[in-house]
Amino acid sequence: MTNRGIVRARDVMTDKFQTVDGLTTVHDALRVMKQEGAEALLVDKRSEDDEYGIVLLSDMARQVLAQDRSPRRVNIYEIMSKPVISVDPDMDIRYCARLFDKFGLALAPVIDHGKLAGLISYADMVMYGFDVD
Repeated sequence: MTNRGIVRARDVMTDKFQTVDGLTTVHDALRVMKQEGAEALLVDKRSEDDEYGIVLLSDMARQVLAQDRSPRRVNIYEIMSKPVISVDPDMDIRYCARLFDKFGLALAPVIDHGKLAGLISYADMVMYGFDVD
């Protein structure tokens, strides 16, 4: 690890993420992902009592492409993961990495007081978690 002390999720997360409504079609979501160079989209809550969701390119590949479904006829809510496992911005990235390993995550939203603050991935943790000169 680093000699800098604790590295927190907020220190390495990206605050550049895209959100979509669950009713968005896979076709339209792919358009957003392509424009933004995103690997995942976070799915907005429908209400305060709802939870965030997430959809990855791999979800689209497995549940739409591989099953020969039309991306214009499949909505994001049909293929997203919800509720999503999230990370607190103050979490030490060592524990974050353990959480990812335990649950097979590639990335997760960072949620601060119920609001989306960012997105964190293994790459973020590794690239910033070690002192490499």
